[in-house]
Amino acid sequence: MGRRGRKRRTGAPAPDARAAMSRGYARSRERDDAVRAALVPLAPGERPLAVTISAVAAAVFAAVNLALLAFGWEVDGDQPVLGTLIFSGVMLAAAIGMWKLRYWAVLGFEVLLGVTVLSAFLALLRAENLAAVALCLAIIALAGPLFWKLIRAMARIQMPRRTPVS
Repeated sequence: MGRRGRKRRTGAPAPDARAAMSRGYARSRERDDAVRAALVPLAPGERPLAVTISAVAAAVFAAVNLALLAFGWEVDGDQPVLGTLIFSGVMLAAAIGMWKLRYWAVLGFEVLLGVTVLSAFLALLRAENLAAVALCLAIIALAGPLFWKLIRAMARIQMPRRTPVS
């Protein structure tokens, strides 16, 4: 069994490609630095609107689920008590954490929003009637922008306090 007589590629980019890649990374770093410099840390007592909306939404989700459980709401003929209590507990913890501007709470809620948007998109692919399509689009339209707005809010929450240089 013979080998072909081709030269093997070394995998290293050509010098011109390496220089272009370096310039691209430099532009990206400059853009990132400019965005970071434009961020302003949260003032004492300040709460971004997206975080406030998220905290209220999480509290409402917890309260509504507990109310539905108390009134005997059934899902497919079953009453999911444990699942409802766990979900309500997570939502309540997220609401309290976001109200206190805890980074972990905002990050966790953002993960839930991302999973929700992805699930709604996948459900949209299998929607069988117009009502299902409308529900999926409504979920995506509400959760998507909130997800996007929480990104900048998280950056401001985790920023260190700037101390004036004497």
